Amino acid sequence: MAANLRATAATQEELIGYLKQHRIWNAETLLWQWLTARPMPSNEILQTIQQLKTWLDAFRPLPPVVVSELRQRYRVRFTYHSNALEGNTLTQSETELVLTTGITIGGKTLQEHLEAVGHADAIAYIEALAQQSTPLGEWEIRQIHSLILRKIDPEEAGRYRTLDVQAAGTGYVYPLHYLLSELMTEFVTWLNSAEAQRLHPVRYAAEAHHRFVTLHPFRDGNGRTGRLWMNLLLLRAGYPIAIISNENRQRYIEALIQGQQSDHWEPLYTLIMDATQTALVEVLGVLATAGEIENKELPFYGEMLEFLQQQELLDS
Repeated sequence: MAANLRATAATQEELIGYLKQHRIWNAETLLWQWLTARPMPSNEILQTIQQLKTWLDAFRPLPPVVVSELRQRYRVRFTYHSNALEGNTLTQSETELVLTTGITIGGKTLQEHLEAVGHADAIAYIEALAQQSTPLGEWEIRQIHSLILRKIDPEEAGRYRTLDVQAAGTGYVYPLHYLLSELMTEFVTWLNSAEAQRLHPVRYAAEAHHRFVTLHPFRDGNGRTGRLWMNLLLLRAGYPIAIISNENRQRYIEALIQGQQSDHWEPLYTLIMDATQTALVEVLGVLATAGEIENKELPFYGEMLEFLQQQELLDS
């Protein structure tokens, strides 16, 4: 029979010992097992996200070595996936080479290299903004866009479009260009409104993304800017960067189309909530066994040990 394990709090040493005993080689795998064992309807996923976030907050302040590791991961991975969604053909490993060594990849265009560098610069910018508490507005949106495009198209970088455009695949008509100034002011007013601030942070970030891409204020770079803006809002709320992966490209496109055609944005919200959940699981997986957390008694360890005990009883 399993040992009598504490449900409220335990230490990393206890959890690692149990993981070794049951040949579970990392805490991230354990967390996915925990999630699989308690499936929830999509409209209740925020409850699971909140539980994961509560566990994450208990680990704060995060050890600098963990922060550095996660920052490097997301700098490369977020850049790769966000650019790949827009057609950039650099692989993730090629993106890492471009960002860490500055070398060029044979057979890839100069623009693809510059897209990687610009996006990484924009990540650094939103990480800095996330540490501030000043209200966010159009200037910050333009700065993000400028960092993405300034090496590629400096004339358009940070500048609202002066042309009326349609979505190439569906013919969806974006707002008229001469209304953008007014509409962007309304967007920022909503961002800072009491109504928006009452939303769950993940729901708030997801809705901000949908509102922004629906306005499509720039000629190019709207998707990347929108995903960066979404993650700025998540970072400010204490969440990790949520990546919409290139593997979910079709699901993402279909969710955007459905929202634009029928004003039904739940598929997009669900995709973003899934991405946030995945990010939280990864960060907790890193923290759970990091040496810098040793001897720290936390509810996370106790609840994971209780889950393992319950699973062992079910299997016996």
